[in-house]
Amino acid sequence: MRLAAETDRLLDFARASRVEGGFAWLDDDGAPDRGEPLHLWITARMTHVFALGQLLGHQDCAQLVDHGLAALRDSFRDPEAGGWFAAVGHDGHPVQTAKKAYEHAFVLLAASSAAVAGRPRADALLSEAAAVMLERFWSEEDGLCREGWDREWRELDGYRGANANMHATEAFLTAGDATGEATWHARALRIAQRLIHGVAREHGWRLPEHFDERWRPVLDFNEDRPRDPFRPYGVTPGHGLEWARLLVTLHASLADPPGWLPDAAQRLFARATADGWESNGGFVYTTDHDGRPVVRERFHWVVAEGIGAASVLHTVTGEESYERWHRGLWAFADEHLIDRDRGSWRHELDPENRPAAQTWHGKPDAYHAVQATLVPRLPAAPTFARALRDGAPPDLDIPLETLTTP
Repeated sequence: MRLAAETDRLLDFARASRVEGGFAWLDDDGAPDRGEPLHLWITARMTHVFALGQLLGHQDCAQLVDHGLAALRDSFRDPEAGGWFAAVGHDGHPVQTAKKAYEHAFVLLAASSAAVAGRPRADALLSEAAAVMLERFWSEEDGLCREGWDREWRELDGYRGANANMHATEAFLTAGDATGEATWHARALRIAQRLIHGVAREHGWRLPEHFDERWRPVLDFNEDRPRDPFRPYGVTPGHGLEWARLLVTLHASLADPPGWLPDAAQRLFARATADGWESNGGFVYTTDHDGRPVVRERFHWVVAEGIGAASVLHTVTGEESYERWHRGLWAFADEHLIDRDRGSWRHELDPENRPAAQTWHGKPDAYHAVQATLVPRLPAAPTFARALRDGAPPDLDIPLETLTTP
């Protein structure tokens, strides 16, 4: 598989997401799904993806980045209280007014990548997004991000989550690369220190996802809603893989990195693959806190993050087992996820690896899949946009093999 061609194919599909007011949720054929509002996380992610597309040499992507920046400035931004609405209708009115760290992290990511790409007004958005993240979500005392507020920033949600902090880690690393301010990397390290070196290590490298306001794990959270797309019950092996990739990038980004980072990345990868990979191929969505599968559907983003983690771990360790995982996961994606008839990647499979839609319908965005095509072609650090700005990536040809678990 030639990775540059796959990047181009994904960008071609994603271009159709442009609609008035932002980027739309796409259906299986790549048409905007008008039954879904415009989601902040999708518009921000796609602005980031199109910034990467511009940096790869797709000049038409520059207009798409500018469209995304305008949507974040005009459609989603709360002109009265500040921050960004989680979702707006196609009529331009907000339909979800809560202010959440998860979505705001992607605004910071989008603004950072657009600034690296040199888009007009990206710097202004980056400054605003950074200020909101630091004032409303970042807790200097905890070294972690709070989860959410009401529209007027009066009521702070008592829930705390690992997922939002994982994406804040990615956004902080990207913001640091965009601004040159090392404090962003230091904040990313503090998040990883608490959640990975602390909590994940204490729980056998199965990271609890849900916490109370004092950052005590709530192990039965959403036990009655195990398929929740953002806050599922139990442990999410895909997040272990995603964290593994981020820890390698964090280690490579710091001038004096702590030695626990690469070891933790390897342990997270080992736990996620041992618990999550099924004998017939594919990662389960979730397990319980002892590693037993709970939701056995397979999501495309988990394979994409496994590809990224295996690639960077092979780069930094030279261990052949990671390269086998890397090639094998591409082989799985090629056989089951990459939709060459209708475009993009199938977002969900059932336990028999057939297309499904229990949790995800359609093909909402290209964020995870595009990044999976870039990780093997770029150094571990800096983050994607800076690395692309610093030099054109090679077009790798990945030999596809059936995965054999090491």
